Amino acid sequence: MNPFIQFMKAINANQHPSQIALGLTLGMLLGLTPFWFPHTILTLLLILVLRVNVSAVLVAWAVFTGIAYLFDPLFNSLGAWLLQLPGLVPIWTEMYNNAFWRFMSFNNTIVLGSIAVAYTLAVPFFGLFLVLVRAYRQRFLAWAQRFKIVRIIMMSDKASSLAGWFK
Repeated sequence: MNPFIQFMKAINANQHPSQIALGLTLGMLLGLTPFWFPHTILTLLLILVLRVNVSAVLVAWAVFTGIAYLFDPLFNSLGAWLLQLPGLVPIWTEMYNNAFWRFMSFNNTIVLGSIAVAYTLAVPFFGLFLVLVRAYRQRFLAWAQRFKIVRIIMMSDKASSLAGWFK
């Protein structure tokens, strides 16, 4: 629950919308692709190097991991189709004969299919997340602040820092 609360604080704070949108996009990449493969290191490196909202990464990762399980048969079919395309077979054969590419597990149909889908969707979803964060801040935030629970979430950081003074 803590990453969700931090995400809600970030989306309501002065953090730039592109930082939140990029965090959601990188979380989507982590969630849609199998985790224990080398491409994850690249995504984690981007999370550490770029200024992104880490709680947005964690929330998106949790959401898209659940979605990925639903789409695993599609990822498997797409990966198998890509591996069997006659024009790409020589490329896949050459890559498989190279130790680096074999280590990257591109011969795994689910890995290949999920990477193809996730990285193809990354740019459009970044734009979508950016529009959604901006729309939330412009239209929904004023309406949401009328509710006591939203004010409590936004004030919880200040309350916890004040509680430290009285220890």
